[in-house]
Amino acid sequence: MLTVALAGLALTVLVERFLQPRPALHRPLSCWALHAGVWCVGLGLLYALTGRALFSGVNLLLVWLLIVLVSNSKYHSLREPFVCADFEYFSDAVKFPRLYLPFFGYAKAAGLALGFVIYLWAGLSFEAPGSRWAALLPGLLGLGLLRLGHRHQVPSFDAEADVRRWGLAASLWRYFWAARQPVDRAALGSPFAPPAPAAAPAAALPDIVSIQSESFFDVRSLWPGVRGEVLGEYDRLVGQSLAHGKLQVAAWGANTVRTEFAYLTGIEAEHLGVHRFNPYRVLARQGLPSIAARLKAQGYRTVCIHPYAGSFYGRDKVLPALGFDEFIDVSSFFEAQKAGPFIGDCAVAEKIRGLLNAQGRQQPLFIHAITMENHGPLHLESVTDSELPAWFDRPLQPGMQDLAAYLRHIANADRMLGMLRETLQVHGREALLCFFGDHVPILPQVYQAVGAPAGDTDYLIWSNRRQPGSQAQPLRVEALSSALLDQASGTPRAASQSNAAGVV
Repeated sequence: MLTVALAGLALTVLVERFLQPRPALHRPLSCWALHAGVWCVGLGLLYALTGRALFSGVNLLLVWLLIVLVSNSKYHSLREPFVCADFEYFSDAVKFPRLYLPFFGYAKAAGLALGFVIYLWAGLSFEAPGSRWAALLPGLLGLGLLRLGHRHQVPSFDAEADVRRWGLAASLWRYFWAARQPVDRAALGSPFAPPAPAAAPAAALPDIVSIQSESFFDVRSLWPGVRGEVLGEYDRLVGQSLAHGKLQVAAWGANTVRTEFAYLTGIEAEHLGVHRFNPYRVLARQGLPSIAARLKAQGYRTVCIHPYAGSFYGRDKVLPALGFDEFIDVSSFFEAQKAGPFIGDCAVAEKIRGLLNAQGRQQPLFIHAITMENHGPLHLESVTDSELPAWFDRPLQPGMQDLAAYLRHIANADRMLGMLRETLQVHGREALLCFFGDHVPILPQVYQAVGAPAGDTDYLIWSNRRQPGSQAQPLRVEALSSALLDQASGTPRAASQSNAAGVV
């Protein structure tokens, strides 16, 4: 048992050397104590269950290898290593495999699963069980090491920096305990904290539509071969907008709920601590001030549309807690409304049109839509050569095929904007439209060919009644909902006030 424990511990250090970003070997002793403590406790628990030392050690080492491989895949696609909140995604990968497994690799996942099953059979069949009392030694040693390493070290919550200086095991351990600390909700700094403002007469309140567009950014800045007319409707609305510009978002490539939470609550990531990685997992489920709650208090009916499973990210529980009267998920759409593997943006526009034009409606509406059509993995989609001239004015460079699939969906996002513009131009009351991207897309091969974007997306705020006159102004996503409410009240902030609210 001792030999297995020591050899396995040494192998965990060796496996960690393949991690990207690579942690420093010169790290605090408390971090090494946590690394060794996690290994010893895990080994003791598995041995207590199976009575087989080698079988337990190899199983634990395989789990560690899997975490390292998953972390490397995440870092490659999202520029962020594995964090404690990501353990929840293992179950999501089973429930929603298309959203996760292609980035890890179907063949890699199948090979690991098959190899693990074979190993389980071989280990249980050929290794004779020993006394389970031997589990006490590594278990008690591990608990002592964890107690020794569990010092009050505050993470920076820069996941890459913490992994580099502490190692993966110590980072996961400290993030786990940070997530269990009480949160001073009053100190989060939401601009929508009570008291709510007095409501104006319902007839005087404009309808408000906001669209969080999946993976949207002005792709024409990525490569000059993209035709300008791909975003013709977007350009028209920008030219008529009350506000527009670059948007500094809370995610790169994925983790939509980070941007979603930041927009809805106005709370900056710096105030969230460990909850910045998935604010919907714990923090938002308890309810927080939000733009939806503020508008609901003013007399609005608040509706959120997301054409995917309502249980994904727990939105069916989170969004009502954030002040939405109604949450419309994929069950309200039809298979024929898909554009690729997901419900199309134009179907979402039709749903919004139906809500706005409902007969007999007196109550003002706030509709927030979270689109799904442009969700990756885009490399699973195919595009024929005959389709390319609609989006590009020159041949694609090697490695840029995924950009064509992205443009196909971006063109539909642009059509959605045209549908909404036409709907709102004949709408019976004033209406505001806010449109923004949640993050840039995952296109690693394209970025290798032409360079990666900085990570900012784009936003606009448009009115069906008011005269345009905006100049491009960059904004943080946490400030976008407040800027929208300022426009709704007819009192847009001056540039100096906007700077205080989050212009970058």
